[in-house]
Amino acid sequence: MDIAKALAVIDRLCSEGFPAEPARTDVGAAGPGFLMAELETSEDFWEDDGTRWQETADQFVCDQDGLAERLTERWGRPQAVSLYSVFERATRGEETAEPWVSLSGHVPDVQLWRAPGTGRWIALGVSQWDEELPFQLLAVVTDTDPP
Repeated sequence: MDIAKALAVIDRLCSEGFPAEPARTDVGAAGPGFLMAELETSEDFWEDDGTRWQETADQFVCDQDGLAERLTERWGRPQAVSLYSVFERATRGEETAEPWVSLSGHVPDVQLWRAPGTGRWIALGVSQWDEELPFQLLAVVTDTDPP
């Protein structure tokens, strides 16, 4: 992963406006109150015996940690936030704000910073929708407080 490029994408998201309607962007997805960047995407694992999956999972955690170190230099120590309870509440039908409810379905936890002077949260997490599907390193910029 190119950390400088990922930081540039996060900087851009921190300064952009949020769309009125959900949409795809050149780096990911967006909706009212949030912008999401797919910073890195792996191959899928349909033909894997588990070895490549584990190596890829480990690499994505390392890439997340490397990027988190740079963000920590900027904004201080992140909060570690589990999204499990958000997922649990959403499956029971409880109303939960975006982007948190969508993230909770495929990102178990995030590192979370509050960018000074912007009122925006920056979340960083590793996503995988299912064991055969690719991993993604996601960055989310939102003005919606975490649940």
